[in-house]
Amino acid sequence: MGKSNLEAHYSGEAEQEFKARSLTPRPAQPLLEILHPYTYMASLLNKLSDWSERADDVLTRARARLGLLHPLQVVSYRSYGTPDRLYVKGRLLTDKGIGEPDPSDSRWHNLLNMYRRFDSNEISGAVLDVRPADGSAHPVVTDEEGYFTLNLEPKVLPEPIDYLWYPVDVAVQQVPAPFPLPAQLATQAMVLIPPADAEYGIISDLDDTVIQTSATDLLRMARTVLLRNARSRLPFKGVAEFYRQLQLGRNGKRNNPFFYVSSSPWNLYDLLEDFLNLNDIPPGPLLLRDMALGGKKAGDASAHHGHKLKEIDNLLLTYPKLPFVLIGDSGQEDANIYREVVRRHPGRILAIYIRDVNLPERSAMVARVSEELRSDKVEMLLVKDTVQAAEHAAGAGLVFQEAVSAVEAEKQKDEQPDDNGELDGKGSGQPVMK
Repeated sequence: MGKSNLEAHYSGEAEQEFKARSLTPRPAQPLLEILHPYTYMASLLNKLSDWSERADDVLTRARARLGLLHPLQVVSYRSYGTPDRLYVKGRLLTDKGIGEPDPSDSRWHNLLNMYRRFDSNEISGAVLDVRPADGSAHPVVTDEEGYFTLNLEPKVLPEPIDYLWYPVDVAVQQVPAPFPLPAQLATQAMVLIPPADAEYGIISDLDDTVIQTSATDLLRMARTVLLRNARSRLPFKGVAEFYRQLQLGRNGKRNNPFFYVSSSPWNLYDLLEDFLNLNDIPPGPLLLRDMALGGKKAGDASAHHGHKLKEIDNLLLTYPKLPFVLIGDSGQEDANIYREVVRRHPGRILAIYIRDVNLPERSAMVARVSEELRSDKVEMLLVKDTVQAAEHAAGAGLVFQEAVSAVEAEKQKDEQPDDNGELDGKGSGQPVMK
């Protein structure tokens, strides 16, 4: 019996298949068009931290002798699966003391936390115990970068949390020297399983689609990425309500699953997860990339296109009966990636929304792709704001007609300054774009 799509993907077989089916190479593009923001930032931070990478083992041994080792933390990543197979992913790291974000955090504080995220100390060779609801024990060993991944075949499933989420217990059993074994170091991994009555799934980009990054302006991007946190980063006006309406759908059950596919590194998982939660944006698996400092992946901007297409490809293969809505922006390669998704999976895409980042040459490219997709009977819309997207979604029967007024009301609320008259998220008001 062959492996499931999920198992094949995470064992690397799907990636090999993707490479075999790779797209025809495109002509070289301007740097800003192909360089993902966090790829650039990881490359920059990589140069700054080479010395700490080489000295890491020495420092760890010295800290052990002095009793100054950082405590460990086990991080679980939201993932997805089916009733027959659960995929669990996480990482074991030293705890660098990155606390809860606060609007009053200084730029220096945020910059230091960003460095801590990328200068991660991974714990390889640790043994963890993974237990689904049936109580069966499944040991897993962390790899050289501290990651652990495991495919489970559950015998039973508990009642889901918030319609979609199934918990899996994860506990650390053994750690390599010189780290002492913590008394209790455990977490719960959350695995999304779309219910049978889900109307459709939503696959969304994050940077410059949900969260303002300014990826086409390197200086502004650096200021935003390095000097802000999950509370002071800015969502686009009305995006939270639009996404909640898509999750609600037309059946009113609020069980349409979200998946966030991004070339951001796993090092930023906590920031992105906090951002979604703080802005009341529907949670979903964050399908990110490994761009650890010191590795070749940190500056590998060419893999951006392939990573996103591979992840989306696998989602549609894992859920063959579920149609999807795709959401991205015109600043990167989302339009071209989504065109390829439509061609690979005919009849599966209900609509595509591309947020306009106001670059004429990129807008023209999206218009060309949109025209090409007419023959596939798929609408790709270049939208100025979320209200325009909501209007189309209502007309297409994806959301209730009332969703349009709800999105418009939130957009207007987002445009109001806070008590201090600020629009940049520093106060108690909803942050909006300047």
